[in-house]
Amino acid sequence: MLKYVNSDVVFQEIPDEVTLAINISNCPCRCPGCHSRYLWEDVGLPLNTEAIDDFVEEYGDDITCLAFMGGDSDPKGVNILAQYIHEEYPQFKVAWYSGKTVISAAVNRADFDYIKIGPFIRHLGPLKSPTTNQRLYRQNDQGEFEDITHRFWKK
Repeated sequence: MLKYVNSDVVFQEIPDEVTLAINISNCPCRCPGCHSRYLWEDVGLPLNTEAIDDFVEEYGDDITCLAFMGGDSDPKGVNILAQYIHEEYPQFKVAWYSGKTVISAAVNRADFDYIKIGPFIRHLGPLKSPTTNQRLYRQNDQGEFEDITHRFWKK
């Protein structure tokens, strides 16, 4: 079962979106140098369709995107929630930040507007570093995913 610890409205995680970032616990990745070690434990509240409904009721028109920050312990569960959001709340984009290097075959990528993959590797830096191993992909109008990581890099 997916659980979340907290959430916050953020402006830098997904370009051009006002995003509700939902921090999911029980992370199996355990990246060295992780800034969110508190998410390694299986703690928090259930993250299910009722929780999504509560988030939408609370934030409504103040957000344009919901982002699952983690969830690698249950990728199918993340996918089910992404499907639910697109079916029940089509006005919102759906993003997923995964610490894995590839997305599980149990996941239908078409259910996501954005997917970030890659563990945090300290010497390579985060998304804002041009040397990062992490990548953020956006689904384009043709249903293909394009790498938009460069949008985080300062020129």
